[in-house]
Amino acid sequence: MAEPRSPTLRRWRAERSVHAARALLALLALAPTVSSAQATPAAPAASTAPGAMALYLEVTLNGTARGLHPFHMQGGALRASRAVLRELGFDPPEGGTDGIALQDLPGVVVSYDATRQQLSLTAPLAMLRLPTATVGQATPAAQPLSTSTGLLLNYDLYGTQGAGRNASLSAFGELRAFRGNSVLSNTWLVQRTRGDTGWKDQSVRMDSTWSLSFPDDLLTLRVGDTFTGAVSWSRATRIGGIQLARNFGLQPYRQTAPLPSFIGSATLPSDVELFIDGIRQYSGQVPAGPFQLNTLPRINSTGNAQVVVTDALGRATTLSFALFDSSRLLAPGLSDWTVDLGVVRRNYGLRSFDYGRQPVLTGTWRRGISDSFTLEAHGEATHGLVLAGAGGVWQLGAAGTLSAALSGSRHDAHDAHGADDANGSRSRGGTQTSLGYLWRQDRLSIGLNGTRTQGDYRDVATAYGSAPAKGSASASIGYDAGGFGNVSFSYLYLRPAAQSASRYVSMNWFRSLGRATSISVGMNQNLDKRSDRGVFVSLSWSWDTSSNLSASVQRSGDQKTMGTVSAQHSPSGEGGWGWRATARTGGDITGGQAEINYLGPYGSAQAGVSDMGGSRASRYAYAGASGSLVLMGGGVLAARRIDNAFAVVDTDGVPDVPVKLENRPVGRTDSRGLLLVVPVNAYQNNKLAIDPMELPADMRIERAETLITPADRSGARARFGITPVRAAHVALLDVQGQPLPLGSRVQVNGQAGGGAVVGYDGWVYLDTLDVRNTLAVRTPDGAACRAQFTWQRPDGGGVQKERLTCVP
Repeated sequence: MAEPRSPTLRRWRAERSVHAARALLALLALAPTVSSAQATPAAPAASTAPGAMALYLEVTLNGTARGLHPFHMQGGALRASRAVLRELGFDPPEGGTDGIALQDLPGVVVSYDATRQQLSLTAPLAMLRLPTATVGQATPAAQPLSTSTGLLLNYDLYGTQGAGRNASLSAFGELRAFRGNSVLSNTWLVQRTRGDTGWKDQSVRMDSTWSLSFPDDLLTLRVGDTFTGAVSWSRATRIGGIQLARNFGLQPYRQTAPLPSFIGSATLPSDVELFIDGIRQYSGQVPAGPFQLNTLPRINSTGNAQVVVTDALGRATTLSFALFDSSRLLAPGLSDWTVDLGVVRRNYGLRSFDYGRQPVLTGTWRRGISDSFTLEAHGEATHGLVLAGAGGVWQLGAAGTLSAALSGSRHDAHDAHGADDANGSRSRGGTQTSLGYLWRQDRLSIGLNGTRTQGDYRDVATAYGSAPAKGSASASIGYDAGGFGNVSFSYLYLRPAAQSASRYVSMNWFRSLGRATSISVGMNQNLDKRSDRGVFVSLSWSWDTSSNLSASVQRSGDQKTMGTVSAQHSPSGEGGWGWRATARTGGDITGGQAEINYLGPYGSAQAGVSDMGGSRASRYAYAGASGSLVLMGGGVLAARRIDNAFAVVDTDGVPDVPVKLENRPVGRTDSRGLLLVVPVNAYQNNKLAIDPMELPADMRIERAETLITPADRSGARARFGITPVRAAHVALLDVQGQPLPLGSRVQVNGQAGGGAVVGYDGWVYLDTLDVRNTLAVRTPDGAACRAQFTWQRPDGGGVQKERLTCVP
């Protein structure tokens, strides 16, 4: 028996000695077996009254084991102290004696097994103070990053040949170097055009950026060309400088939006299932007591959810909830922010190094305050200008999502000569107000957005371009009418800073006519110019998943009617040939376009002719190609254009090995045993696998599949531990030429271990050979013999076969 370790147990032993006679009579009557303490009790026992017997019982409350606790038996009733009841999860009444009879607790069912020293209690949840169990879908843990070092070149080539001497050539390229969590990228555009005066050349640097990410801290540092951070009611600006930002993309498995919570209770341990719009999203188990179910929603609007709770007795209870989701909300306590410092990039795409002179500082911050409210803030500052604003997004439950923001700016009012404005003021200011509303349900959606500026409101982008619009508004409504189709209406209002306002309304209707055919009708009208109107009708038919035929008729406000017929066949994701043909007629324009394209493992290419303008100048032929080259893993590999992450599979020089990505075939290794796999997901688990049955027989493989987690826009190397082995299939014979007995053990060159086992007809497979080998054999009856042979690789590969005599 284990020695009691707590004062409570020692006191219990002393009290038992004092009341030995009474305890003996009780034991004879009830025949209990008091077990020794196997765990330290969580709470002290109540003072045992005269005539009472102390007990330590294994307690089960509402089907959940609660451990060993002290009780005492008095007058045929089990009693417990308030401290013990609180430990078990009860909320005992205050006052009165400390020993409370369990049978006096209202609604509590007591079952005492004296022989096993076990106590089972079933109590109403109203009497309990149990902790809330939180359950939900488990978030997959990201694997450690699979980082590599390498270079990548993306290229897009395009050329045209028009009528006469008109021709053009262009090349867009990206050179990317990566190592670990850092990426250095440079993009450029080179153009060469020919006209009546000959060839003209132009080259422009586009973006040069170095980035360093910290996945554990969700941070990314960028140095070079980038966009400033922005919210929905501000404008992003292209700058050259430094940016430090929160980057949730570094942990893609993390849920940033508030998780819908389903709160319920279970009297007994129960199974819980969550259904959203009739589709099961989660199943699990909860202990007795209150529970909160957090799960990842898969809807972007309003939905219906049911939680089915089935207890241990098979009784099922269904709880119904309304589910709301908004991707614009952040989970409570979660922040998203960006800080930028630099100078504004001017004439992007025209000049390589044209930057403003005045430094710019911007900051954007969003924080989840509650499950239904996210706070937003944005600020900008440069020489002579300051802007600040705040806003928020509210989830109004079934009423939809509301957003609002107010920002203001102040700037110097000097004219071009540095003088004050006509009113003598040295600064001007203005405000911007933004409102938005979105409501969705299964079939109906409504969206409203509006922005208005007052005074002389400006931001950093104004100094290098146009000012914010004086006003803008949009309204849309969409309805899914089932068999009638989908219909939508929209209204758009825009008043640029230095132009008159324009207003448009539009209507669209779409309906599927079976699985392969659909029809759509649309109309748009300029409310300020009656003649500015457009109407179109389109009919589409798909005869397979990659082929489509469509015809459309469009009539514009100038009373011109245009008819278009087009057909196309797109290559599948695995590659192949495709084509596209278009014919158009109407008004003074009759023409068409024809193209053939190819998607292969090393890139894509297309070529075609076009005459869509109805004149000689609009006729031209064109051709283009795109792809990438990667230097990594000891070789140069070609692939399709790579905009995200990729993987290089290395089979240690073994060629023609089939490779699968997420159980989907993606290719075979080349003569060097390498295969470039694109695309793969950055900072996510990507499963790559090979088929061991396709390997030569003299190869050993450590694993047939592996998980890689590449960094952003970087490559990861996947290896499977393939090593060549010296293997032989040997038939061992005794000196009479008979096969050695089944089960004989073979040691190769004195190697440690149990050795190989001889099979039928004396055959044994050996794959740990040297060039010269000595085999030590021991038969099941204890006899020993030896054999020797020299290993040689068979012509054409495979496994060497030998018949050897084993000499005692």
